[in-house]
Amino acid sequence: MTLESLYEAAFEMLTDEAMWIGFGWIIVKVILITLAAYITVIVIRVVVRKTFSVRIRGPLKYNERRQQTLSKLLENVVAYVVYFVAIIAVLSTFTIDITGLIAGAGVLGLAIGFGAQNLVRDIITGFFIIFEDQFSVGDYVRIGLAEGTVEEIGLRTTKVKAWTGELFIFPNGNVTDVVNFSIHNSIAVVDVNISYESDIAKVENLIIEFLETLQDRYEQIIKPAELLGVQNLTTTEVVMRITAETLPMQHFAIARSMRRDLKEFLDQRGVEIPYPRMVMMQRSPEASNSTAIAKK
Repeated sequence: MTLESLYEAAFEMLTDEAMWIGFGWIIVKVILITLAAYITVIVIRVVVRKTFSVRIRGPLKYNERRQQTLSKLLENVVAYVVYFVAIIAVLSTFTIDITGLIAGAGVLGLAIGFGAQNLVRDIITGFFIIFEDQFSVGDYVRIGLAEGTVEEIGLRTTKVKAWTGELFIFPNGNVTDVVNFSIHNSIAVVDVNISYESDIAKVENLIIEFLETLQDRYEQIIKPAELLGVQNLTTTEVVMRITAETLPMQHFAIARSMRRDLKEFLDQRGVEIPYPRMVMMQRSPEASNSTAIAKK
């Protein structure tokens, strides 16, 4: 075949109207499949969010946690399935044998399953984390040395964001020991230091009077706060302990507010809060001479 004949064949191919029409239809199909997949994912995500936004019977906090977690998980699963189907549809437009491809993908998946046991373990562990409701999106947890709010629970990983901004990403298979602070109510603990000169009985009555007003001011407090009594006797002060049951993870804020309000309350009633003091003693020269003479 001469160079001239090659040019003629190339020219005939490039000027073949049927080929360009067929190629154009393939491009149109690919664009339509891509748009359809994108729109389908968006629509299904909206439907999932609307479905899980409906209130169901049971503890409100529990439902909200499960709604957020399952909603995120279903959105991810739907996106993976739709995009996989879209890829298969795009390949079919290029007249690629999909049956053989799927069969080969099954064999390849089996081989990967044996080789990627950690991946399979991560997915199975993630399923049981959600199924058993060990923790959910929005919970405050401690996993190993990481502590923070659960941002996302995926098929393979869990993301925890610390209050200082760090984002911890754990493979689900490595999530073994978990402390969940958001399931049950929290306890705010406040220690009040009282000087030894104060009347303990009077101070206890004042603190009880103060505690009776807390539930009206702070809706996060579930039960009436309690004065447990004298917690410790140090060399400089008497330590009295107060506890209050709050909504999950609200104990830090409530404890800070209680300390501020209690300080103002006791100041208005003349109760002294102890603080470090320094006592200086100075001897006169006459006292020093008399002491020296006495020693002689």
